Amino acid sequence: MLFLLFGLLLGLPGLAWAQEKAAQEKGVQAKTAQGKAVPDKKETLEVLVDRMQAFYEKIQDFSADFEQRYHYKLFDRTQVSQGRVLFKKPALMRWDYEKPSKRSFLIAEEQVLALDMAALTLTKTTIATDKLSAAVTFLWGRGKLKEEFHMTLAICKGCKEVRLQLVPKKEEPRFQKLFLDIDEKTAQVVQSIVVDPDGSENRIRFLHLKENQGLKQEAFKLSVPEGTQFLDMTKMPGS
Repeated sequence: MLFLLFGLLLGLPGLAWAQEKAAQEKGVQAKTAQGKAVPDKKETLEVLVDRMQAFYEKIQDFSADFEQRYHYKLFDRTQVSQGRVLFKKPALMRWDYEKPSKRSFLIAEEQVLALDMAALTLTKTTIATDKLSAAVTFLWGRGKLKEEFHMTLAICKGCKEVRLQLVPKKEEPRFQKLFLDIDEKTAQVVQSIVVDPDGSENRIRFLHLKENQGLKQEAFKLSVPEGTQFLDMTKMPGS
């Protein structure tokens, strides 16, 4: 569920990676979305990754509006969702979906709460944060992307940002690869694209990003409507 939320994100090279690799081997310069030539040097990629990693290591909180577009490859159908996300170190995240239906997800360390306003259900489960990919934990200043992923600059026509492709070094059953669109000036991730094992794509774009606002713990408390059914999945057999 967490990777469905991140897109984060929130870990087999594809066609874009293969094209980029071939260009590198021939000494050809790749181009960014702005049309600027990017020197074919390892240092260029490393500097970008280091700046992005450093940005998320230094911030304490951030908020953003988001638009999620999940494309189901099997059915050739795209579901569009919108909402708002809050993040606070050391390990607090809140995702509030406004469209097409109201839902909230709260991640606090290893605890996950899912509130479905339409169904009036609150589900509690857990997730082992020490087993999460660096594609998520780098947001908390923990995971190191270089240690878990092969990274290349991907060609992205019409993009305003620099697109980074991450392919897991070890077999990853949750996704094939991950793309991060990075604002070259701030080193912030403004869009993430996760390609699932079946080829489906989970794309999340972040808007109106704000960091270090001093978010309070109260911002991460869910307001549960009266009559909501509580489902504790942590007490289920095998959990």
